[in-house]
Amino acid sequence: MVPSPEELAQLFRLDGHVAIVTGASSGLGRRFTNVLSAAGANVIAAARRLDRLQEVASECGATPVQCDVTRVEDLERVVDVAVTQFGRIDVLVNNAGIGNVVPAEEESIQAFRSVVDVNLVGLFALSQLAAREMIHVGAGSIVNVASIMGLVASTPVRQASYCATKGAVISLSRELAVQWARNGVRVNALAPGWFPSELTEEMIGDERSEAYVTANTPLGRFGGEHELDGALLFLASDASAYVTGHTLVVDGGWTAR
Repeated sequence: MVPSPEELAQLFRLDGHVAIVTGASSGLGRRFTNVLSAAGANVIAAARRLDRLQEVASECGATPVQCDVTRVEDLERVVDVAVTQFGRIDVLVNNAGIGNVVPAEEESIQAFRSVVDVNLVGLFALSQLAAREMIHVGAGSIVNVASIMGLVASTPVRQASYCATKGAVISLSRELAVQWARNGVRVNALAPGWFPSELTEEMIGDERSEAYVTANTPLGRFGGEHELDGALLFLASDASAYVTGHTLVVDGGWTAR
């Protein structure tokens, strides 16, 4: 039977679903929150900066929850808000992350640990909490925002801790996908290339940095913020119902070189 245009469009809809997005106060997280809301989801927007979260909430009707992903009690509160207000968790987007651009021989162990705590430990802790709710109902989708720097070296942008954690996120996503697959919980990673964000804001407008990205990206440019919308919705929705343990790379061809 040939599917109708309406049936195909419905694959990417999230009407009535409940989603959590971390790092939702700015950059890609803010965009992800708006996109999931536009697709019909009830979104819990979590981040440290409450004033910015409230701005996001005013844009799309998301529920703001102040949260530091390195604090387990904050993560428990985010999950509690989702379950108390909406009864379930269908989608988790682990987007919160930090970087530290410094030569490896100069990066302090404390700084390295801080990046690991945010980018990896916090991601695992929230995935664990959300998965318990998802396993209870037998369904759910976790999207872990990794990076192409989890697949290839970042130098000349020297950021060992960031690369290490993003590689770990990709590996962790595969393992969690296999562990939870029989419980109906899918886990995938989204690996963006060079996109405008707080982590790349110093590169935007810098002639040498922009020349480096455009020269080494086959499509010859940074990605636009809207160019992750489809990938996010694919992984979050039933459009990817038979996809788990996958890393979806959206990089303008960077890793294909």
